[in-house]
Amino acid sequence: MKLMKSAALAAAMAFAAAGASADTLKIAFIDPLSGPFGPSGDAGLKEWVYAADVVNAAGGIGGQQVEIVGYDNKINPKESLVQLQKALDNGIRYVAQGNGSAVASALIDAIDKHNKRNPGDEVLFLNYAAVDPSFTNDRCMFYHFRFDADADMKMAAVTDWIKEQEDIKSVYIIGQDYSFGKAVAAAAVSNLEAKRPDLEIVGNELHPLGKVKDFTPYVQKIISSGADAIITGNWGADMVLLVKAAITAGFDGPILTYYGGSLGAAVAMGEGATGQVMAIVEGNTNLETTPEQDAYIDAYEKAYPDNNYYYHRIHNAMNMFKMAADKAGSTAPKDVAFALEGMEYDSPYGKVTMRADNHQILQPLFMSTFSDNVKRGVEKLPLGWASGDGDRIEPEATALETTCNMERPAK
Repeated sequence: MKLMKSAALAAAMAFAAAGASADTLKIAFIDPLSGPFGPSGDAGLKEWVYAADVVNAAGGIGGQQVEIVGYDNKINPKESLVQLQKALDNGIRYVAQGNGSAVASALIDAIDKHNKRNPGDEVLFLNYAAVDPSFTNDRCMFYHFRFDADADMKMAAVTDWIKEQEDIKSVYIIGQDYSFGKAVAAAAVSNLEAKRPDLEIVGNELHPLGKVKDFTPYVQKIISSGADAIITGNWGADMVLLVKAAITAGFDGPILTYYGGSLGAAVAMGEGATGQVMAIVEGNTNLETTPEQDAYIDAYEKAYPDNNYYYHRIHNAMNMFKMAADKAGSTAPKDVAFALEGMEYDSPYGKVTMRADNHQILQPLFMSTFSDNVKRGVEKLPLGWASGDGDRIEPEATALETTCNMERPAK
């Protein structure tokens, strides 16, 4: 026992010497914790906290306990920079964010400037959900890593599914009016033109982010257009309210989403949406997996009974973060960043790889359908998300060419 304690102490001292604080390793969670998108941010915060709790129970990282510190950015880029500065002033050198590519864009620029001005005091950005493709293409940055598939990768999978649906003759594209929504729309148009030149795009519309309280007028236009299917990248309240309005108005075609599993969506959609609403995801709670992952999901949902396990990518991010720190023998952001490049992780749903050339995760993706035939329901309902045998997309099939020309610091 004394030898084990001595070894642990030596490891902790080695990490401290390599740039880690001796007490806690803090990650600043900068996302909305109030307002219309507060539930989305709060759900993400809970999953980061739980992932840290599991790591801490196993000894932490380099002998340090991981602490997630929440900062409410109110989904505003300028407010996000204020919160980033607060985190920096508190000595935090890791940032996690995912809700809103406009926010991620501001953080990437600010962190890049900070790191260039403060060598040896760098900050690393763990992006778990902001999926504007430019972040791992022309705007790639060494200290930014994305643990979610980007908008183009997801749309490639969605349109591969549409390609095989001969009864879908027309689609309506609707999204949020900012960089992410525009990227989704552009990807939908280019993919559909290439894969289904016979298909008609009968609508391509953007709406204000987080401002629409009733999507009925939008849905009436969709129904009037004669669209057979809807494509949307909406998330948070915009996702929930759009789908609720579509189901209530009697739209009966497929609703193809990125974030159909957003908190509150199941209750809003109800049983009438089963078999109709689909989402492209990195995992759902009814996939066949390991006993350990089943236990992880059970424990999370017991700890947070009002939330369902949703952000599997946070599980991946935390585990790969620990692996990188262990590999580097350091928790200094630059050392962890180099260790993350090209890293492979055997996740509960298959191998995950962090691309070295642009810091974009490659992972299995699944087309999931809202179903009333599930082992695990969501939001205390007997309804949940399910995927069939043909709904899995392997990681290598999601990889796209990149325009990233990354500037790397000296080791």
